[in-house]
Amino acid sequence: MPEEESILLRGLEAFAELGYDRASARELARRLGVSHNFINDRYGSKAAFWRAVVDSAMGAQFEVMPEVDTSADDVEQLRQFITGLYRTSVIRPQLGRIFVDEFSRDSERLDYVYERYIAPTLQTIVPGIERLVAAGRMGPVPMDVLFFAIIGPISGMVEVPLARRLGRPEGASPEQLSATAEMLATLVVNGLLATGSGPSEQGRRVDEPEG
Repeated sequence: MPEEESILLRGLEAFAELGYDRASARELARRLGVSHNFINDRYGSKAAFWRAVVDSAMGAQFEVMPEVDTSADDVEQLRQFITGLYRTSVIRPQLGRIFVDEFSRDSERLDYVYERYIAPTLQTIVPGIERLVAAGRMGPVPMDVLFFAIIGPISGMVEVPLARRLGRPEGASPEQLSATAEMLATLVVNGLLATGSGPSEQGRRVDEPEG
């Protein structure tokens, strides 16, 4: 493994275990096996190193994210997208733990994740969902509900110790993980399609413009 990739992976493991605040420069240097001033010299700051770690982990997932068949109908495109998201989440499972921690903190790091990854990703699926809502195939869903409905089941892919206690075989094969991803995606899509056709009580719906 190239040195840079190894450093970023060890950084990912450290941030996933400790969280940003507890991952001091000294502790990061110890875990990376580098001098105490390495991070500042190489990346400029701990914050910049965190961003490099996240970008590297997300890049590894995007590299193998399967393309959605744009000739398929909107329901199938949504299912394919969510299935791909779940499948690739196992490549860097530590990323999920970092995001769960950051989602609860109002910080520049959350701004970075939202602006660089969350908002652009939502923009790729919202038009199809808006068409489903307009066609009456899906009830209006607030944006926050939509996001967490899709993201939440990723824990079913990356929380392996709990999954084993719930009956998942030890050392599940890639084929078994793919099947799990497909089942989770199907449950999510079916759940969205089963929502009521009436307007949501609160929150901006995906078919409503901002402002």
